[in-house]
Amino acid sequence: MGSLFSKSATLRKNVRISDEEFVQLRDFIYEKSGIFVDAKRKYLFESRFSKRLGELRLTSFAEYITYLKCDRGEELKQLFELVTTNETSFCRDMKQLEAFRDNVLREKLDEQRKAGRLELNIWSAGCSSGEEPYTLAILLLEMLRMEISRWKITITAVDLSSRMIERAKAGVYGEYAFKTTPDAIRRRYFTQVAEGWKIRPEVQRLVQFRQMNLNDPLATKRIPRSQIVFCRNVIIYFDETMKRRVVQYFYDNLLPGGYLMVGHSESLHKISQTFKPLFYAGAIAYKKEE
Repeated sequence: MGSLFSKSATLRKNVRISDEEFVQLRDFIYEKSGIFVDAKRKYLFESRFSKRLGELRLTSFAEYITYLKCDRGEELKQLFELVTTNETSFCRDMKQLEAFRDNVLREKLDEQRKAGRLELNIWSAGCSSGEEPYTLAILLLEMLRMEISRWKITITAVDLSSRMIERAKAGVYGEYAFKTTPDAIRRRYFTQVAEGWKIRPEVQRLVQFRQMNLNDPLATKRIPRSQIVFCRNVIIYFDETMKRRVVQYFYDNLLPGGYLMVGHSESLHKISQTFKPLFYAGAIAYKKEE
């Protein structure tokens, strides 16, 4: 999941939202997704939601809120699309990825080899349209090379948006997705097609995608226990209560000695004391101690 409301909607005649309606809709979104929208972004509700109200032939936000509360789930999917904007690319934040590869990933692969268990589970939480989990799969292919055929690797990639999950499963990307990607990586792991560039099968089979709400504790329990959790540029859109809740889900999912990786602008300093922070050039990794 990328930045929340990072781009204005196309100019249109907006339906006005009152302060009371804003609070009701904001609280509904928080209850369902854990995403907290600051009052300073009230005007973005008007620009983002006005088109949807028109499609539903609704004339006010009060009508829309009533519609949401009576809906059986389909409109909730539309709501999730409206409150998230997905900004991502392959090989994003390369310094952090290199630190992760050279320290965390190498350590975990060596541990599994020594234990005689050639298995690795990674949970990519807030995977957007798939660039991050596919990048992790490419890192593993680059590191393991021919040895990868002996490994059982599962990257479980989840996102709030069902539309993003479908895009990720399709695995076809335009030029913008490669703005931070070395040309050699694109040539090696993608095939050019009419619509853009399609991820190769050897990368795709390492990743399993599913739509999931991080505010659903039962859903988080269905994720396989992991050696590594990646959740970058997601928790910054939660309030403190939700941040602590989600980080606890990650802690519970991780196997002893596992690692949580968050975005370079994110920190667990005031959220959780249960992880041990490890500092590398370009990255902080949070370790669940034995």
